[in-house]
Amino acid sequence: MYHKRLIDRHLNEWKGDHDRKPLILRGARQVGKSSAVRQLALQFNQFVEVNFEENPEIKSLFNADLNPHHIIENLSIFMGMPIVPGETLLFFDEIQTCPQAISSLRFFYEKMPELHIVAAGSLLEFALQSLPSYGVGRVRSLFLYPFSFDEFLSAIGEERLLEAKQKAYAQNPLPDLLHQKLLDLLKKFLVTGGMPEVVAAFAKNALLNDSQLILDDLFIALRADFTKYKNTVPPSRLVEVFESVVQQAGGKFKFNKASASANHGQIKEALDLLIMAGWVLPVTHTAANGIPPGAEIDPKKRKMLLLDTGMFQRILGLNLAEILFDPAATFINKGAIAEQFWGLEYLKYGSPYAPPTLFYWHRESPNANAEVDYIIQQGADLLPVEVKASGQGSMQSLRQFLKEKNKPFGYRFSLESFSEYEEVKVMPLYAVSNLER
Repeated sequence: MYHKRLIDRHLNEWKGDHDRKPLILRGARQVGKSSAVRQLALQFNQFVEVNFEENPEIKSLFNADLNPHHIIENLSIFMGMPIVPGETLLFFDEIQTCPQAISSLRFFYEKMPELHIVAAGSLLEFALQSLPSYGVGRVRSLFLYPFSFDEFLSAIGEERLLEAKQKAYAQNPLPDLLHQKLLDLLKKFLVTGGMPEVVAAFAKNALLNDSQLILDDLFIALRADFTKYKNTVPPSRLVEVFESVVQQAGGKFKFNKASASANHGQIKEALDLLIMAGWVLPVTHTAANGIPPGAEIDPKKRKMLLLDTGMFQRILGLNLAEILFDPAATFINKGAIAEQFWGLEYLKYGSPYAPPTLFYWHRESPNANAEVDYIIQQGADLLPVEVKASGQGSMQSLRQFLKEKNKPFGYRFSLESFSEYEEVKVMPLYAVSNLER
């Protein structure tokens, strides 16, 4: 069963765009790229799916020339299906195994713009990096992530609760009963995470133990994929750095803690590969003196997020009983999972047309050390976001940032309901999507 995704709206808009470009759906493995394309295909008269891993012989059709008309004619004969511009959705899956097919996309835009063509694949970023040009300006990218909390609520049949959450704000907070229900569901989401296979299983039977077994399967498959990342990087080093990202969550990533045997350069290479594969997402330090926030960054100061909180807690080995039955929800503080969750949610509700970018602010001073979890841009302002794992705690760093940077207000996300203080807008941790509203 297919569960609605935020990306569906953007795919539908692309379908109806008369000036559309060939589309590359990008994202880590198992986040639902192929499923989203197959769902879109229901709106077409024909759907032709070309999987270059299952049918490697098809690659030969791209060796002679990259003329779209020749390619389509030969594909139609091989697949035994007509490919009709305007009526057919053509899907190139696992396209990373055929670089020539990636290069052909630009010619489809130039010579056959009326054909709807989508490409996707695992580890696609590695193939794109190796190509000198794959059609800049002639190909559009959409970035896909695991399920967001809003998508999770929809998948488990809580659309009415989702609608109520989306309408809430400081002057119209949710009733305590609904607020508590959302916190309880948030606990379950942090445990399951947003990987589509896990969400689908939980939506079907609501068994958390089953979801943990699927997470184990996904982690085993992920480790097996490490052999494909780069021949010069041992898979054991990738595993070591990957697990160090989990252990160092919530603080600046320190290379000397990532491996006992590898040097700085080797660790950096492994980390860069994990980032390129989409499993690790950096949060970069910014001076936050003006827009855009990426104008004044320090690439040597970065935190690292794992793509999925379910995978994160599974690797960290958190206790499920403690997570589910602790009424104070102090589990959220373990492993900085609240901060992880917020950053991932913010990316999921942002523009899917741009690669992921997250920023934080840190002032290191013997007498006035301060750190703000995230810096976001709203209009012409850079605003601070503080993420708390409970309903209490000081906001000293947040207030220092507001004073130093002369900002009108900041955000605090916690287990509290919607409210406002003097210059701080308080929002529940489950309401990251409400920022856009």
